[in-house]
Amino acid sequence: MEEHQVLKTRVCIIGSGPAAHTAAIYAARAELQPILFEGWMANDIAPGGQLTTTSDVENFPGFPQGILGLELMDNCRNQSLRFGTRIFTDTVTKVDFSTHPFKIFSDATTVIADSVIVATGAVAKRLKFCGSGDGDVGFWNKGISACAVCDGAAPIFRNKPLAVIGGGDSAMEEANFLTKYGSQVYIIHRRDTFRASKIMQSRAMNNPKIQVLWNSAVVEAYAEDQKRVLGGLKVKNMESGEVSDLKVSGLFFAIGHEPATKFLDGQLELDSDGYVVTKPGTTLTSVHGVFAAGDVQDKKYRQAITAAGTGCMAALDAEHYLQEIGSQVGESD
Repeated sequence: MEEHQVLKTRVCIIGSGPAAHTAAIYAARAELQPILFEGWMANDIAPGGQLTTTSDVENFPGFPQGILGLELMDNCRNQSLRFGTRIFTDTVTKVDFSTHPFKIFSDATTVIADSVIVATGAVAKRLKFCGSGDGDVGFWNKGISACAVCDGAAPIFRNKPLAVIGGGDSAMEEANFLTKYGSQVYIIHRRDTFRASKIMQSRAMNNPKIQVLWNSAVVEAYAEDQKRVLGGLKVKNMESGEVSDLKVSGLFFAIGHEPATKFLDGQLELDSDGYVVTKPGTTLTSVHGVFAAGDVQDKKYRQAITAAGTGCMAALDAEHYLQEIGSQVGESD
């Protein structure tokens, strides 16, 4: 059994997605000798974050032919390593932001850090039903997605009937967005009223390409003609119990996201949905010297490129903070 180690660093980064690695690249190039905890199946996702669960990424600048999500994150990780970031495949279990320097704990390592960047992301909520999962038995990334903006323009969805599950503003927005590409968009909702704002409901209800299936829930996703892509859904009417076929080539979950903030144990200010609150225009949190980047503090855009941008901001904010407190460069223990 490995001995528990204690390390010191000027900046500790918690996360493994575009925000975390962009922060690491900037911090390492600034000779801040960052330590990064990438986690091990944290939030049930492999190191690399949500992009590791996607196939083709076609909207990240610099890759005109697209790039696999896993390959993109491997590239980011290798770039972090190239500039000297120390990466630990441990999941952070708790933090102590009550005193300075800060303490970050995993099962095998304790890091004492002058500054911390929280970039743990947020996970899209997914419903579980027959055919909704990964691998050979499901259609995740083979017709089922949780991001219309990311995937809606893909060729497999163009001029095809599509469906969105949800009843809030996100569902209305995703449905309207998908009408640019799909031939018909169904909104499937368990209740007979939406919780979305009136203006967002109006936009969806007045769009001729959108049809609402009230009091309905998906109970199965299936292929068509033995293909390994989504061909349709079994939809149950919650009032009558009747199950009907709905031929669609795409299904998008729009039922919210869950930010990965439980490990913070209330030590940073969070909003009502659990996202880290940052000072507008910065990555500053409620604790001086702790910064937040990426989807853990962004519930509006939630894109890889915006996450990377805030990762850059967090590293620069941390560097300025360290200059402010007069932290001295030193070798990690």
